[in-house]
Amino acid sequence: MNRFGFVIAGTRSGVGKTTVATGIMTFLCRRGYRVQPFKVGPDYIDPSYHSAVCGMPSRNLDTWLLEQVAVVELFHRAMKNKDLAVVEGVMGLFDGFRGESEEGSTAHVAKLLGLPVILVVDASAAARSVGAMALGFKSFDPGLSLAGVILNGIAGERHLEFVKPSLEKAGVPLLGYIPRRPDLALPERHLGLIPTVEGKVSVEFYGRLVEQVERTIDVDRILRLAAPIDLSEGDSSFLFPETPRAAKVAIAVAKDKAFNFYYPDSLDLLEAWGAEIVSFSLLEDGELPSGVGGVYIGGGFPELYARELSENSSMRCSLQKAAQRGLPIYAECGGLMYLGESIEDSEGKSYPMAAVFPYRSSMKGSKLTLGYRNVSALDDNPLMSKGESIRGHEFHLSVLQGEPRSSSAYDVLDQPGRKEGFRIHNTLASYVHLHLGSKRSLAPSFVDFCAAWRAAT
Repeated sequence: MNRFGFVIAGTRSGVGKTTVATGIMTFLCRRGYRVQPFKVGPDYIDPSYHSAVCGMPSRNLDTWLLEQVAVVELFHRAMKNKDLAVVEGVMGLFDGFRGESEEGSTAHVAKLLGLPVILVVDASAAARSVGAMALGFKSFDPGLSLAGVILNGIAGERHLEFVKPSLEKAGVPLLGYIPRRPDLALPERHLGLIPTVEGKVSVEFYGRLVEQVERTIDVDRILRLAAPIDLSEGDSSFLFPETPRAAKVAIAVAKDKAFNFYYPDSLDLLEAWGAEIVSFSLLEDGELPSGVGGVYIGGGFPELYARELSENSSMRCSLQKAAQRGLPIYAECGGLMYLGESIEDSEGKSYPMAAVFPYRSSMKGSKLTLGYRNVSALDDNPLMSKGESIRGHEFHLSVLQGEPRSSSAYDVLDQPGRKEGFRIHNTLASYVHLHLGSKRSLAPSFVDFCAAWRAAT
């Protein structure tokens, strides 16, 4: 079986990578290709667009969060029984963890996997300068294969004719363009695009997008430029057990419009190491699923559904009682907000939450906090042992008030003096999102902890 792949990168954030990538994925799927989507970096929202059009989970590839051998394993594992890999980049092509290193960048992932890069350039306020930009990206790293450019924001044929000669001079092929069309803009708000689970994107939008791709992007040429993928190079298991373990404990995972930020590979790892994943809703269900040995509450936008979450008092009570009796609970970001006493929206209205911890979260007057984090556990917890360090990512607008300093979960190693997260009984809550593939021990440790608790109760 022949498999091929390519990367769609950008000169910077906001140039239209997700629009172009989603349009090309849609076009290829409608042609009958089995397209496996990927996203570089710690992103939950852009992959939701990939998944919506490809009908399968989009997988995250991050060479800072994950060891390189883990990135290759996850990539090869996802490509079984697939035809094409389409990888959307993060930020600008060369942007990663630090300015002096390629670690965590789209370029690093492309080179690691041996895939060519198609560069999306916002040409809306440029013409001849586009060629200079493309030449700079082409020559910056000779080890990278820059296959060509797709232009976004083209005002018309005359604008396009002004740009073409500069790309010819730079020796960078023009593979197509997207015109300046407001009806092809994806919906956004404070943390970027709106997740597709909220139903803000219509079927008609995807239809308009794929029609535009068919007219102005040379997808056949892109397919000829794609690189072959050899899965025989990744037969060994690093993160996953050689054979999946039989289910030994049920773990409840919160999934609804308020909580939907999960790495698919994290959930796959939990299942592979012996967890039965039981989905439930903090918005709609009256209590936790019965018989579970653990709970995982990921991130999302609980502030947008604070009233509904608060009105579901039976679920709040169920979760609070479960935490008090020691049920292992792991919560990230939005999950952390839910486990506090209340959520205050941007207008200052406060809504009671589960009150597992005494802090309050607020959106009023908040500022964006984001970046990679390296944290160390202050005590044993359901995922790791005291002193164990792990890499994660932080991305939130809310701030906490009334934080209980005595129950901090982590030291933030790259921000000396900062404590982060909270631990009480067997509940661990943190603003830091973790990929359970960041360390091989994370998923089996959580499954084993939950199974041991369930067996003892």
